Amino acid sequence: MTRFGFAIAATDGAARTGTIAMQRGTIRTPAFMPVGTAATVKAMKPADVERAGADIILGNTYHLMLRPGAERVARLGGLHRFMGWDKPILTDSGGYQVMSLSALTKRSEEGVAFASHLDGTRHMITPERSIEIQRLLGSNIVMAFDELVPTTSTREVQAAAMERSMRWARRSRDAFDGGGDHAASNAIFGIQQGALDEGLRRASADALVDIGFDGYAIGGLAVGEGQEAMFGCLDFAPGQLPADRPRYLMGVGKPTDIVGAVERGVDMFDCVMPTRSGRTGQAFTRGGPINIRNARFAEDQGPLDPECGCAVCSTWSRAYIHHLVRAGEMLGAMLMTEHNIAFYEALMADLRDAIAEGRLTAFANGFRARYDAPKGE
Repeated sequence: MTRFGFAIAATDGAARTGTIAMQRGTIRTPAFMPVGTAATVKAMKPADVERAGADIILGNTYHLMLRPGAERVARLGGLHRFMGWDKPILTDSGGYQVMSLSALTKRSEEGVAFASHLDGTRHMITPERSIEIQRLLGSNIVMAFDELVPTTSTREVQAAAMERSMRWARRSRDAFDGGGDHAASNAIFGIQQGALDEGLRRASADALVDIGFDGYAIGGLAVGEGQEAMFGCLDFAPGQLPADRPRYLMGVGKPTDIVGAVERGVDMFDCVMPTRSGRTGQAFTRGGPINIRNARFAEDQGPLDPECGCAVCSTWSRAYIHHLVRAGEMLGAMLMTEHNIAFYEALMADLRDAIAEGRLTAFANGFRARYDAPKGE
């Protein structure tokens, strides 16, 4: 099988459906990647993640570097063997967590020096070290190291961060290409930056294309700017990236975020929302999210989502899961998370089918109308 191949099977407006072919398996796009921050999709076994419909998961460079350590994971056979997941894994570069979790950071052209959020020990991540960590983990899709700044920063700050990210992208690419057998059988994505500014996004895209990557991520969104502003950026950002390569919107998002981004030409997504919500009592349904803790579910014998065919909805009632969650039983979080991941993966399947059949607009409008309809709690 090819190292990396992206084929578009059908389009509907700006939206595309297709496949990414890699040595560890095929990824159907649009694709949602469950987040496995610390070598686990929280509250789920890998076989259940696969059964829910996931073709690929995401691992986190920053967290795995700190614990248990990339060198240790490598000695234990790599991340796939370590966690028992045989399909593709994408690892983020660690840049976002360095900026968001570390109380003390010092940025320079070399990289970012920071204090661990676990024990305060000092570390340094450079583009070269980020790529090395991802190689040690055995990542199949490696992300270039970048610098993220808030969308509320001045244009001058945003421009400086974008330009530095592009210099780091070149260093990331060079480090990846020097990775021997790992580089020969895996892929690297660049990350477009530039906040909400169309000109900065264009300059970033041009720089990344000049370097050349297997795929391109849209970074720096879903960081508090709101859906309207994010969609405003997505009205131009995906089109600035090569049409023949996958486009990955990092850290997104709510189901309606995903639907709107797919309409605008995005192919890949990741977000902690389905797993985090599962642990806090929120279930996603085609009629919108529900809070299973609510007393009205105490004797509800129906499934979490009457239209869902997942193993959870086929077996357990809202009343039982309400009881588990209210009682603090860990099975409650497990069942809620499994359903939520299955919901997200089913949404991606529905989007793929709608694009292939040329009815995306009707599907998207119908989905939003039901999902956003007022609900009584």
